[in-house]
Parts: sequence; structure tokens; C-alpha cells
Amino acid sequence: MMHLMQSPVSFKDALGHGMADKRIDILRQIGQGGSISQAARAVGVSYKAAWQALDTLTNLAGVALVERVVGGVGGGGARLTPAGRQLLATADAVQQARSAVLVGLGEGAGAGGDADAAVARLSVRTSMRNQWPCTVQAMESRGQIVRVHLRGAGGAAAGLAVCSRITRESAELLGLRPGLPVQALCKATAVHVLPLEAAGAAQDGNRWPGRAARVSRGELGDEVAAQLDAGVQMVGFAAAGSGLRARSRVVLAADESAIVLAVV
Repeated sequence: MMHLMQSPVSFKDALGHGMADKRIDILRQIGQGGSISQAARAVGVSYKAAWQALDTLTNLAGVALVERVVGGVGGGGARLTPAGRQLLATADAVQQARSAVLVGLGEGAGAGGDADAAVARLSVRTSMRNQWPCTVQAMESRGQIVRVHLRGAGGAAAGLAVCSRITRESAELLGLRPGLPVQALCKATAVHVLPLEAAGAAQDGNRWPGRAARVSRGELGDEVAAQLDAGVQMVGFAAAGSGLRARSRVVLAADESAIVLAVV
């Protein structure tokens, strides 16, 4: 299912994007029912979306949260790892603490509605399916453009190298500097997937070798979920009729300007 090397767990990263996010609900349903497809139905998302939720949580936590169960009457399923169960317990504690704070704000200031709205704005959700905790390694200024070199922030993502191209103003407003932890994000539609043998020699920019884990065919392109050699999951698109299948060796590429940075 998800084979990530053991690493320091980072539940803070995994829980830092809003408790209203359905990812935690999916993980909870897997723990209760032992099935990813059943969890997807219970939460009201597609099976593919449930898988992406698990990929994102695994990237952010830096450790496998779900493992495959082989055999049995039902033909196998999925179950939470000890880290997955601990993440759920942490999520419950965070939610209880948040509720207690909001109740206190409402009683103390008489403006619970405004407080609720303010806290909700702090928990921004995004449509970008590729998300990785990173650390700024170096910055190159080229006129009004800054190239920001990033490295995965330890754990399973430690081997990930990413480069983002942003404006000088954005770099200043974010307060970017070497050593600063950031979140790197990229839309799946901005990631191009090629068979390894057709990718050619390495070039400047973001290029990540890996192995396809799941391929969904489509008229406008084949969606590919891949396990990168760098140790994280990534989703991108190959040309329609690419012929790629699970376990195909691939290269994923994204323009530097497609990498969005967020300071957590």
C-alpha cells in the first residue's frame, strides 16, 4: 500500500490544514471499517479522492498511516498502523482543545460568531493535491524573480528536491530565508508524467523519477499517482492513451512557476 521508511512523525504538519478537511474523517472510517472504498462512501468522496487523502496525510505525517490486510473472508482490506491510530487520537485532542478555546472566546467577548470566522480563515483548504512540507535551502535573485531551492522537511520527504520561481515581492512578504519551513504545493494538472525511457536527459527544473502506483484513463489525459524515488507520493497527468500502468517507471516534471509556497 504505502511503503515509506520509518521516520520521525510530524502530526503537526498532518493536522495543520483545518479539522473540517475530510482527510481525517477518511482515516477514521478506515479504522472503523477496515476498507478504503467503504471509508470513501461513508465520507462522501470518490475512491480515488480517498486514496489521495491518504497520500497527502502520509506525506505530511512522514510515516505510513495505513497498511494492507491480505486474505480473509472479505479478500483483504486496510487497517491503521500504530501511527495512524496515534494521529487520530491527536486529531481528537486538537478538536477538543479548539472547541474549548472557541467556547471561551464566546463567553468572554460575547462575539463567538466573529471568533469562529477568524479561526476558520486560519485553516485554509486548497484544491492543490500535491503538498509537501519543505525547508528553504537557498535563494537566487534574478532581477524581479527569485528561485527558491527547497528540500523535503525530513522523514520520508527528506530526499525530495523542489525549486519554486516566485517574485521578489512574494519572497519578501513571506519572509523567506534559508532554514525556514514552508509548505510546497502544486496542482496535479501542472505535473507532466512521461515514461522513463521517453523522458530524455535531465534538464533544469523540477524532474522526479518514480514508479506509477495507480493510473486512471481519461480522454483528456491519463491521471497517474506515483511513488517517487525521493520517498513521497505525487499526482500528475500523462498524455491520453499513454500506455502507462501500475509499476511503470516514470518521470514527473513541473515548471518552477507552478510550485506555490505557503508559510505555515
